[in-house]
Amino acid sequence: VQLQASGGGLVQAGASLRLSCAAAKRTTSNNGMGWFRQAPGKEREIVAAINWNGGRTYYTDSVKGRFTISKDVAQGTAYLQMNSLKPEDTAVYYCAAGLGSYLYTEDTGYRYWGQGTQVTVSS
Repeated sequence: VQLQASGGGLVQAGASLRLSCAAAKRTTSNNGMGWFRQAPGKEREIVAAINWNGGRTYYTDSVKGRFTISKDVAQGTAYLQMNSLKPEDTAVYYCAAGLGSYLYTEDTGYRYWGQGTQVTVSS
């Protein structure tokens, strides 16, 4: 599975972005999906996760109420709607497809990774 993340960019604080994660060569319709981010000098952290059909979601505390993860099951595409962006959200964002259909909150639960998309939020 090849994952392609897109939708990053440079925005001002308070703006919104929508990240997309599409799979090539093999569908991720039956996989849990996750979004991670890594800021310069920091470890990669999970941002949000979703099970295969969108029935369960998880958010790290710092993005609760601002970010929404969703999934188009038919297409196997995952999305991350990011609202009220803050400078501390600046990072490279990665999408990942899980080992199976569950919701995974640790990076060890993910088998396939996208290449990352840069999100930069200016103050």
